[in-house]
Amino acid sequence: MQDAADILKNFTTRVRQLILRLNELKNENQELKQLLEQRTNEINQLKQQTQQQQQQYNALMMAKMIQISDEDIETSRKRVQKLIRTVNKCIALVNGNEEDADKE
Repeated sequence: MQDAADILKNFTTRVRQLILRLNELKNENQELKQLLEQRTNEINQLKQQTQQQQQQYNALMMAKMIQISDEDIETSRKRVQKLIRTVNKCIALVNGNEEDADKE
């Protein structure tokens, strides 16, 4: 009988240990689920931030392209005006109007 009582006592002890381990694992599982949810939220926020920064980058590049175009237009306009003055001087020289050429 003593053996049966010891076996029952050991069995009861092992069942209690398993129940404690089960509760520990449930708690750990819950903590891991919370951590997973936090990480998922963090990933979503970072994705959203990345999208916003990409949009800002695209807007900046567009503005830079427009700025470069405006600078190119202004530079081209100055070059055309200079060429027109040069042509006018040449025309004045051909016509013999050196005074007109000096004025421009």
